[in-house]
Amino acid sequence: MDLSRFKKAPKNLDFKELVIFENDNYMVINKPPFVPSLDERTADRSISILKLARETYGDVQLCHRLDKETSGALVIAKNPEAYRNLAMQFEHREVQKEYHAVVNGLHDFDSISVFLPIAPLKDGTAVRIDKAKGKMAETIFFTIRKYTRHTLVKCIPITGRMHQIRVHLQCLKAPIVCDPTYGGEMVFLSDIKRKFNLKNDTEELPLMKRVALHAHTIKFRDLDGQVIEATAPYPNDFEVLVNQLEKFAR
Repeated sequence: MDLSRFKKAPKNLDFKELVIFENDNYMVINKPPFVPSLDERTADRSISILKLARETYGDVQLCHRLDKETSGALVIAKNPEAYRNLAMQFEHREVQKEYHAVVNGLHDFDSISVFLPIAPLKDGTAVRIDKAKGKMAETIFFTIRKYTRHTLVKCIPITGRMHQIRVHLQCLKAPIVCDPTYGGEMVFLSDIKRKFNLKNDTEELPLMKRVALHAHTIKFRDLDGQVIEATAPYPNDFEVLVNQLEKFAR
Protein backbone atom coordinates (compact mmCIF):
# COMPACT_ATOMS: atom_id res chain seq x y z
CA MET A 1 0.00 0.00 0.00
CA ASP A 2 1.38 3.38 -1.03
CA LEU A 3 0.94 5.83 1.88
CA SER A 4 3.06 8.60 0.39
CA ARG A 5 0.03 10.79 -0.26
CA PHE A 6 -0.57 10.97 3.50
CA LYS A 7 3.02 11.71 4.48
CA LYS A 8 2.87 15.47 4.27
CA ALA A 9 3.96 18.13 6.72
CA PRO A 10 1.13 19.89 8.55
CA LYS A 11 0.23 23.27 7.09
CA ASN A 12 0.50 26.63 8.84
CA LEU A 13 2.66 25.40 11.70
CA ASP A 14 3.01 27.85 14.57
CA PHE A 15 6.46 27.05 15.91
CA LYS A 16 5.78 28.53 19.34
CA GLU A 17 2.95 26.05 19.82
CA LEU A 18 5.48 23.21 19.51
CA VAL A 19 7.55 24.39 22.49
CA ILE A 20 7.15 22.24 25.61
CA PHE A 21 10.08 23.70 27.60
CA GLU A 22 12.03 26.94 27.34
CA ASN A 23 14.61 28.92 29.32
CA ASP A 24 17.44 31.32 28.44
CA ASN A 25 19.63 28.59 26.95
CA TYR A 26 17.38 25.88 25.51
CA MET A 27 13.98 25.09 24.18
CA VAL A 28 12.53 21.63 23.75
CA ILE A 29 9.83 21.16 21.12
CA ASN A 30 7.40 18.37 20.36
CA LYS A 31 8.36 17.78 16.74
CA PRO A 32 5.41 16.83 14.53
CA PRO A 33 5.74 13.90 12.12
CA PHE A 34 6.63 14.47 8.46
CA VAL A 35 8.64 17.63 9.18
CA PRO A 36 12.39 17.18 8.59
CA SER A 37 14.78 18.35 11.30
CA LEU A 38 17.06 20.04 8.75
CA ASP A 39 16.53 21.40 5.26
CA GLU A 40 16.36 18.57 2.75
CA ARG A 41 18.34 18.59 -0.47
CA THR A 42 15.80 16.91 -2.69
CA ALA A 43 12.23 17.13 -1.42
CA ASP A 44 10.17 20.18 -0.56
CA ARG A 45 12.56 22.70 0.99
CA SER A 46 9.84 25.02 2.17
CA ILE A 47 9.75 23.68 5.72
CA SER A 48 12.08 22.22 8.32
CA ILE A 49 12.36 22.47 12.09
CA LEU A 50 15.59 24.46 11.81
CA LYS A 51 14.06 26.93 9.35
CA LEU A 52 10.95 27.42 11.47
CA ALA A 53 13.04 27.84 14.64
CA ARG A 54 15.28 30.49 13.06
CA GLU A 55 12.34 32.38 11.61
CA THR A 56 10.93 32.66 15.14
CA TYR A 57 14.01 32.82 17.40
CA GLY A 58 16.91 33.93 15.22
CA ASP A 59 20.27 32.16 15.11
CA VAL A 60 19.50 29.00 17.08
CA GLN A 61 20.92 25.51 16.53
CA LEU A 62 19.47 22.00 16.65
CA CYS A 63 21.33 19.88 19.21
CA HIS A 64 20.36 16.56 17.57
CA ARG A 65 17.96 15.23 14.95
CA LEU A 66 14.88 13.08 14.64
CA ASP A 67 13.94 11.15 11.52
CA LYS A 68 11.39 12.91 9.34
CA GLU A 69 8.56 10.53 10.30
CA THR A 70 9.51 10.39 13.99
CA SER A 71 7.69 12.73 16.35
CA GLY A 72 8.66 13.96 19.80
CA ALA A 73 11.16 15.75 21.98
CA LEU A 74 13.85 17.72 20.12
CA VAL A 75 16.28 20.13 21.82
CA ILE A 76 17.32 23.46 20.32
CA ALA A 77 20.15 25.61 21.73
CA LYS A 78 19.68 29.37 21.88
CA ASN A 79 23.39 30.25 22.03
CA PRO A 80 26.76 28.69 21.11
CA GLU A 81 27.72 27.95 24.73
CA ALA A 82 24.50 26.03 25.27
CA TYR A 83 25.06 24.09 22.05
CA ARG A 84 28.61 23.09 23.09
CA ASN A 85 27.37 22.10 26.55
CA LEU A 86 24.84 19.65 25.18
CA ALA A 87 27.14 18.44 22.41
CA MET A 88 29.61 17.32 25.07
CA GLN A 89 26.85 15.50 26.94
CA PHE A 90 25.84 13.68 23.77
CA GLU A 91 29.49 12.79 23.10
CA HIS A 92 29.85 11.31 26.59
CA ARG A 93 26.44 9.57 26.36
CA GLU A 94 25.09 11.52 29.31
CA VAL A 95 21.82 12.58 27.65
CA GLN A 96 18.94 10.30 28.63
CA LYS A 97 16.33 9.67 25.94
CA GLU A 98 13.20 7.55 26.02
CA TYR A 99 11.22 6.58 22.93
CA HIS A 100 7.91 4.77 22.66
CA ALA A 101 7.11 2.42 19.78
CA VAL A 102 4.24 0.16 18.82
CA VAL A 103 5.62 -3.09 17.43
CA ASN A 104 4.25 -6.19 15.76
CA GLY A 105 3.85 -9.27 17.94
CA LEU A 106 3.70 -10.00 21.66
CA HIS A 107 6.92 -9.41 23.57
CA ASP A 108 8.09 -9.44 27.18
CA PHE A 109 11.03 -7.05 27.23
CA ASP A 110 12.42 -6.51 30.72
CA SER A 111 15.59 -4.47 30.25
CA ILE A 112 16.53 -6.40 27.10
CA SER A 113 19.75 -4.95 25.67
CA VAL A 114 20.61 -5.14 21.98
CA PHE A 115 24.32 -4.46 21.45
CA LEU A 116 24.92 -4.80 17.71
CA PRO A 117 26.93 -2.69 15.24
CA ILE A 118 25.17 -0.72 12.52
CA ALA A 119 26.31 0.32 9.05
CA PRO A 120 24.43 2.40 6.46
CA LEU A 121 23.43 0.91 3.13
CA LYS A 122 25.09 2.33 0.04
CA ASP A 123 22.16 4.60 -0.80
CA GLY A 124 22.13 6.02 2.74
CA THR A 125 18.38 5.54 3.21
CA ALA A 126 18.55 2.60 5.62
CA VAL A 127 20.97 0.62 7.78
CA ARG A 128 21.86 -2.99 8.50
CA ILE A 129 23.63 -4.95 11.20
CA ASP A 130 27.27 -5.30 10.16
CA LYS A 131 29.60 -6.94 12.68
CA ALA A 132 32.64 -6.36 10.47
CA LYS A 133 32.25 -2.72 9.40
CA GLY A 134 29.44 -1.30 11.52
CA LYS A 135 29.68 1.17 14.39
CA MET A 136 28.69 -0.20 17.76
CA ALA A 137 25.18 0.66 18.91
CA GLU A 138 23.17 -0.25 21.99
CA THR A 139 19.47 0.04 22.85
CA ILE A 140 17.59 -1.20 25.91
CA PHE A 141 13.93 -2.21 25.63
CA PHE A 142 11.06 -2.55 28.13
CA THR A 143 7.50 -3.70 27.53
CA ILE A 144 4.96 -1.06 28.56
CA ARG A 145 1.79 -2.95 27.57
CA LYS A 146 0.84 -5.99 25.52
CA TYR A 147 -2.22 -6.17 23.31
CA THR A 148 -3.70 -9.00 21.25
CA ARG A 149 -1.14 -8.84 18.44
CA HIS A 150 0.97 -5.81 19.29
CA THR A 151 3.18 -4.42 22.04
CA LEU A 152 3.84 -0.87 23.25
CA VAL A 153 7.57 -0.69 23.96
CA LYS A 154 9.83 1.77 25.80
CA CYS A 155 13.17 2.17 24.01
CA ILE A 156 16.28 3.62 25.67
CA PRO A 157 19.03 4.33 23.12
CA ILE A 158 22.49 4.38 24.69
CA THR A 159 24.12 5.41 21.41
CA GLY A 160 22.58 7.53 18.67
CA ARG A 161 23.02 5.81 15.30
CA MET A 162 20.74 6.31 12.34
CA HIS A 163 17.63 4.07 12.52
CA GLN A 164 19.14 2.37 15.56
CA ILE A 165 15.89 1.64 17.40
CA ARG A 166 14.17 0.45 14.22
CA VAL A 167 16.83 -2.06 13.19
CA HIS A 168 17.44 -3.29 16.75
CA LEU A 169 13.73 -4.02 17.15
CA GLN A 170 13.83 -5.87 13.85
CA CYS A 171 16.61 -8.04 15.35
CA LEU A 172 14.26 -8.89 18.24
CA LYS A 173 11.57 -9.94 15.73
CA ALA A 174 9.56 -6.94 16.92
CA PRO A 175 9.57 -4.52 13.99
CA ILE A 176 7.78 -1.21 14.46
CA VAL A 177 4.36 -1.13 12.85
CA CYS A 178 4.07 0.72 9.55
CA ASP A 179 7.83 0.39 9.00
CA PRO A 180 8.17 -1.77 5.86
CA THR A 181 11.87 -0.88 5.59
CA TYR A 182 12.55 -3.08 8.63
CA GLY A 183 9.69 -5.56 8.28
CA GLY A 184 6.95 -3.74 10.18
CA GLU A 185 3.38 -4.51 9.13
CA MET A 186 0.44 -2.11 8.98
CA VAL A 187 -2.26 -2.06 11.67
CA PHE A 188 -5.85 -1.98 10.46
CA LEU A 189 -8.92 -1.52 12.61
CA SER A 190 -10.31 -4.71 11.06
CA ASP A 191 -7.35 -6.58 12.59
CA ILE A 192 -8.25 -5.64 16.15
CA LYS A 193 -11.98 -4.87 16.20
CA ARG A 194 -14.46 -7.72 16.13
CA LYS A 195 -17.39 -7.49 13.71
CA PHE A 196 -15.72 -4.70 11.80
CA ASN A 197 -17.59 -3.89 8.62
CA LEU A 198 -16.03 -1.92 5.80
CA LYS A 199 -18.32 -0.15 3.37
CA ASN A 200 -18.45 -1.57 -0.12
CA ASP A 201 -15.95 -0.18 -2.61
CA THR A 202 -13.99 1.42 0.23
CA GLU A 203 -10.27 0.94 0.81
CA GLU A 204 -9.39 0.44 4.45
CA LEU A 205 -6.48 2.59 5.55
CA PRO A 206 -4.07 1.63 8.33
CA LEU A 207 -4.48 3.25 11.73
CA MET A 208 -0.90 4.56 11.48
CA LYS A 209 0.45 6.02 8.28
CA ARG A 210 4.06 6.39 9.43
CA VAL A 211 6.63 4.56 11.51
CA ALA A 212 5.05 4.31 14.98
CA LEU A 213 7.99 5.81 16.87
CA HIS A 214 7.82 8.77 19.25
CA ALA A 215 10.61 10.49 21.22
CA HIS A 216 8.78 10.65 24.53
CA THR A 217 11.26 12.11 27.04
CA ILE A 218 14.69 13.74 27.09
CA LYS A 219 16.84 14.60 30.11
CA PHE A 220 20.08 16.63 30.18
CA ARG A 221 21.98 19.27 32.19
CA ASP A 222 21.81 23.02 31.72
CA LEU A 223 24.93 25.22 31.77
CA ASP A 224 24.64 25.61 35.55
CA GLY A 225 24.28 21.85 36.06
CA GLN A 226 20.55 21.95 36.71
CA VAL A 227 18.73 18.96 35.24
CA ILE A 228 16.22 19.65 32.47
CA GLU A 229 13.66 16.95 31.76
CA ALA A 230 10.95 17.38 29.13
CA THR A 231 8.19 15.00 28.08
CA ALA A 232 6.48 15.26 24.70
CA PRO A 233 2.83 14.13 24.63
CA TYR A 234 1.83 11.68 21.91
CA PRO A 235 0.75 13.38 18.67
CA ASN A 236 -2.77 12.69 17.42
CA ASP A 237 -1.92 9.75 15.16
CA PHE A 238 0.12 7.90 17.79
CA GLU A 239 -2.50 8.57 20.46
CA VAL A 240 -5.29 7.28 18.20
CA LEU A 241 -3.35 4.07 17.53
CA VAL A 242 -2.71 3.41 21.23
CA ASN A 243 -6.29 4.30 22.17
CA GLN A 244 -7.71 1.90 19.59
CA LEU A 245 -5.44 -0.87 20.83
CA GLU A 246 -6.54 -0.11 24.40
CA LYS A 247 -10.19 -0.21 23.38
CA PHE A 248 -10.27 -3.26 21.15
CA ALA A 249 -7.12 -5.32 21.74
CA ARG A 250 -6.57 -5.55 25.49
